[in-house]
Amino acid sequence: MAAFRRGKAVMGILNVTPDSFSDGGLWARPEDAAGRAFRMEDEGADIIDIGAESTRPGSVPVSGSDEAARLVPALREIVPSLSIPVSVDTMKTEVAEKAIGLGADMINDVYGLRGEGMAELCAGSGVSVVIMHAPGDPGNFHSEIMGQNFMEEIRSFLSGRARAAEEAGIKSGRIVLDPGIGFGKDAYQNQVILRSSGFFSEKYPVLAASSRKRFLSVMYPGTDPDEASARAALVSVIHGAAGVRVHNVGRTADLLRLAGRRRR
Repeated sequence: MAAFRRGKAVMGILNVTPDSFSDGGLWARPEDAAGRAFRMEDEGADIIDIGAESTRPGSVPVSGSDEAARLVPALREIVPSLSIPVSVDTMKTEVAEKAIGLGADMINDVYGLRGEGMAELCAGSGVSVVIMHAPGDPGNFHSEIMGQNFMEEIRSFLSGRARAAEEAGIKSGRIVLDPGIGFGKDAYQNQVILRSSGFFSEKYPVLAASSRKRFLSVMYPGTDPDEASARAALVSVIHGAAGVRVHNVGRTADLLRLAGRRRR
């Protein structure tokens, strides 16, 4: 959480899945996942976020046992040797429990800690959490686009889930909010959210996760996806995000550093 409190935290994405939208299958072997994590650390990542279930449009949910089978070997390879915190991207309490037992410092939950026992598990273990907004339930996060009042609806959802997290025993200083760019939102809505990151913060830091998502081709037409992602990350930080979740850590970290020097 220290990186989020400082601002401009860079969370590197590590998918140990066969079907993620941009890098599925690349890091499925534990040794490959570890190599990727260490490279992202060298490139300037403040935290590594490991996911073992894709939530892209059209993805097929997997069982907790299948998700854990992908995740556990990677964590065993990575956690003992990495000098930065490890986050695990999961919405399943049983998977989160295994990850925490193996040394995960944060649970990044696209379901917003709505799973049975998830908030209590995170409270009892003392890990930090990312509470993300996604309309609907697992399996239909992308089935409908939000309406005109989307900004207030997202803020209300996040505020309510943060209160529930605190009531479960999670300390406020361990809570990060994610407005869920790309989940049930169209290209216009995603751009508004990106340029309004601070709107969702209240007293909590905000994580912006727009990397390689489809709307960036509308926002930055004809631009390389990683360059577009880095530019979008900078936009979100300028507008109040305390951290960004990205695939290309080096390009994003370089751009954020360069922008910081120019503003001095």
